[in-house]
Amino acid sequence: MPYVVGLTGGIGSGKTEVARAFEALGVETADADAAAHAVTAKGEAGYRAVVEAFGPGAMAPDGRLDRAWLRQTVFADPGARARLEALLHPLILARVESQISRWRGPYGLLVVPLLLERGNARSRVSRVLVVDCPEEEQVRRVTARSGLPASEVRAIMATQLTRRERLAQADDIVDNGGPLESLPPQVARLDAFYRECAARAREP
Repeated sequence: MPYVVGLTGGIGSGKTEVARAFEALGVETADADAAAHAVTAKGEAGYRAVVEAFGPGAMAPDGRLDRAWLRQTVFADPGARARLEALLHPLILARVESQISRWRGPYGLLVVPLLLERGNARSRVSRVLVVDCPEEEQVRRVTARSGLPASEVRAIMATQLTRRERLAQADDIVDNGGPLESLPPQVARLDAFYRECAARAREP
């Protein structure tokens, strides 16, 4: 069984950049967000389940899922969010498990933005790696890339763990509050450590 490190962090923390830095070292990754998009693509099982559960309002004019409508719907209604997660999480987990089964390196990264909040994939990882940066920097990055107002970004952050809570559950931390150049040395150290962890895990 592959040694799996769970990569997580708040919105705008820089999870994608950190994952890319690991990939540059040859580390394989599985991304839960990418898996979610794949299983909800038009015609896929997740797509059919969502349309059946939420009705035609869940569809955009082109027949694909209206992801903005879904986000607004489940953001405003915890019951709707629980229903959506119950439909999609088993499909997402099955897809990432399929990816993990094809890994050939000593370890890999499972990238799950809400790894600690939802917990459905927590038991699958051997270590939790948190990408951390100041909350003001999170807001700045998300508003810059998405155009969302700061108030909306903070509302999204309020549905996630606080920075302190997330760090309290971390086994390892990447500080991504500075320039991108600060990432490779941190990632190189962690890569060496995870290779050692994977080797120890394989020992009889």
